Amino acid sequence: MSELFSDKETGLLLDAAGRPLPGQESRIDGVAAVSRIGKRLFSEHLVGGNFGNISYRDSQREGFYITSSGSYLDEPEDLVFVSLDGEVPRNASSEWRVHREIYARTRHMAVVHAHPPCCVACSLFYDEIIPLDSEGEALCQVIPVVVGKPGSSELAERVTDCLLLSSLCIVRGHGTFAVGKNLDEASIYTSLAEYSCHVTWIAQNLRNEYVMP
Repeated sequence: MSELFSDKETGLLLDAAGRPLPGQESRIDGVAAVSRIGKRLFSEHLVGGNFGNISYRDSQREGFYITSSGSYLDEPEDLVFVSLDGEVPRNASSEWRVHREIYARTRHMAVVHAHPPCCVACSLFYDEIIPLDSEGEALCQVIPVVVGKPGSSELAERVTDCLLLSSLCIVRGHGTFAVGKNLDEASIYTSLAEYSCHVTWIAQNLRNEYVMP
């Protein structure tokens, strides 16, 4: 049997020639894609510290890759494969239940969970967000707000119920879950949610301050 090696940077198994073993290509491309999206989320102040998580569906197996627990989204240490049934690796993100429920019940290919501050703030006062900006009106006319304990099965069901009809939702006091056909689309919906909530917050303050002559 030929000797195997592990790449210190990616954690992938390599053969004697330094080539990744078959079946790991999805993870190779995924680490780079997640890092790129993670950097975008940080640059737009949609996440902070080691909060949030990202996943994408594996097209070859019944499951998905998700960021590991406690990892920074812009520099993910590794991605963890989670099957749609069976045991879940201990190092998978604590929100794996939401991601698994989404992939099990929908056709979405990617999920981005972030903690955009304006979204979190608005979720404390609204049961749904009606975007006032033109981009929000065009792409997501209603942003639902759900309630549930982070990481719970109850939250997984409620978020997925929303994402059967929409591309994003906000968990009250916690953050957003956005989906798409790829990671870029899911991140765009995340940005859209924060922008729409920011405009809503500004408009509400102006409405309270402005007195018609």
